[in-house]
Amino acid sequence: MVSKNQLKLIKSLAQKKNRRTSGLFVAEGKKTISELLSSETELHLLFSEEHIFNAPEEKFVEVGSADLKKMSFLKTPQTALGIFKIPEVFVPDYDKLILVLDGVRDPGNLGTIIRLCDWFGIDKIVCSKDTVDCYNLKVVQATMGSIARVSMAYMDLTEYFLGRPESLPILGTFMEAENIYRTSLPGKGILVMGNEANGISTEVEKYVTQRIGIPQFGKSSSTESLNVATATAIILSEFKRG
Repeated sequence: MVSKNQLKLIKSLAQKKNRRTSGLFVAEGKKTISELLSSETELHLLFSEEHIFNAPEEKFVEVGSADLKKMSFLKTPQTALGIFKIPEVFVPDYDKLILVLDGVRDPGNLGTIIRLCDWFGIDKIVCSKDTVDCYNLKVVQATMGSIARVSMAYMDLTEYFLGRPESLPILGTFMEAENIYRTSLPGKGILVMGNEANGISTEVEKYVTQRIGIPQFGKSSSTESLNVATATAIILSEFKRG
């Protein structure tokens, strides 16, 4: 049975400031929890109707459906909820393709992008400080467990760019840019994806060494730009074509 203090802790983790203060985040659902348990992410507490996970007894709390309904942030509660420790921030390196997100605000977009990086073998994402928190409940849910295998860092992007080797390219995505299907892409570098509404910020744009874009093949002038997660999928696919 969940205690009042445990329930209070869970509810507090809906807010970013409490997640950062406590160093904890919430994950719901068997798949996401299983992926996190099989990774190096440290479990704090696990609440479930049955002990079907490989979790230490001292960190397992058996609960019923009524308790799960109280704890859950979902409209339809899952059969398990876990509290995990936020991993330490990785030290960014420059030895491979690294994705940089500049002001991505939608939790669903970030969750999908994390899943895409997991699929395409991109294990590190650097985010601007105004990008949505990757431990936001909606983001974690949207990653479907990929958050366990993709390391995330939030930092000042100017500092990150200035710290790179001068020879390392920074590729930015723009509407008016070089056709990605006719471009020779590097084996490693920094790929920047921008905000859903405004694209790459002016501050970040000045560090971009190569502008790339996805051409529009349809003839309608009213079609809006691609969703940032969709664009990320297309561009990562091109990078991995070799």
